[in-house]
Amino acid sequence: MRKSLLSLAVLSALSVPTITMAEDAAPAAAPASPHTIAYNVGLYSQYIFRGLTQTREDPALQGGVDYTHASGFYVGAWGSNISWLSDGDYYRSSSLELDLYGGYANTIGDTGIGYNVGLLQYIYPGSKNPGVKKAETTEIYGSLSYGWLSGKVSAVVSDGAFGYDDADGTTYSELNLNVPFGAGFTALAHYGYQDFTGKTNGTSNSRYDYADWKIGLTKAFANGVNVGGYYTDTDAKKSVFTDVSGQHLGKDQFTVFVQKTF
Repeated sequence: MRKSLLSLAVLSALSVPTITMAEDAAPAAAPASPHTIAYNVGLYSQYIFRGLTQTREDPALQGGVDYTHASGFYVGAWGSNISWLSDGDYYRSSSLELDLYGGYANTIGDTGIGYNVGLLQYIYPGSKNPGVKKAETTEIYGSLSYGWLSGKVSAVVSDGAFGYDDADGTTYSELNLNVPFGAGFTALAHYGYQDFTGKTNGTSNSRYDYADWKIGLTKAFANGVNVGGYYTDTDAKKSVFTDVSGQHLGKDQFTVFVQKTF
């Protein structure tokens, strides 16, 4: 899912001699707006979420909008096509994921340490099969970052997590490394762990626990276009993360993308 950056504008004052007449002085610069709205749209060879394919290795069209205030508060929305709910026979029809989120991001004094806390709602419109738990999930999250390294923990506060019942308290913990090395290139590495709580139909949800990892490379252009690719893999059990066709959702994958921000 998409992270908003805090933009701050710094204004300089012009020194004017006291003998300068008011009508001859340069007009004052208009104050910078504290509001920022950014958009993004991207085409991906597939949609990978926490190491699992959401589109059965088919392409995904994704896009979002973010509003940020200079104080650090932000809200946003993001969407993508999906197929995992119908591929797994959980929903009769479901082809969209919509994420709504909001929070606060800032830095701790002059330490260079950034923090970000917020709330995220996953929405999956569609018609579910009888006896299946709705996939809608609510998470709270908090992250710390310093330089190229960041860590984040997301915790489920709804009673279900992505279709698993009685799963409030489920967590996803992750470490991310983004290393820029000139000319707009950034190398990335990621490790995450999904830890489910509760029971579904009397069986512990812990059997769905798994780790995932990712390495990749991106290139950013001055016109807002970003391209890249990444390799992902997991240790998710094939016996529990397989769709009705027999495809393992957590197998090693390679994804490429082109994205535009404006």
